Amino acid sequence: MTLKNDHYTYRVTWSQDDNEYVGLCTEFPSLSWLGKTPEAVLKGIRRVVADVVKDMQDNGESIPEPIACRQYSGKFMVRVPPEVHRNLAIKAAEFGVSLNRLASSKLSQ
Repeated sequence: MTLKNDHYTYRVTWSQDDNEYVGLCTEFPSLSWLGKTPEAVLKGIRRVVADVVKDMQDNGESIPEPIACRQYSGKFMVRVPPEVHRNLAIKAAEFGVSLNRLASSKLSQ
């Protein structure tokens, strides 16, 4: 089975421990699929997710919303030690930018 409008976030990577590729789905962190080729692994993990979503629907469970479909405000709070806050404020001043702009730049790297 395949999902119609599958917008989940998938990743295929090499697993040295398994000596195979592993497929993962961010929205379903407990699921994985192993295989010999990246293409087969992507197909396999998508099929597993589709089966799990169908099972969840059949049981009336809430289904995770795909990350790609979520709305984000662009705001979140990060707590850092006072020394880090001070050092970032100094760097921002030296670069002539706001602390917010400096933090955003560092986070996006």
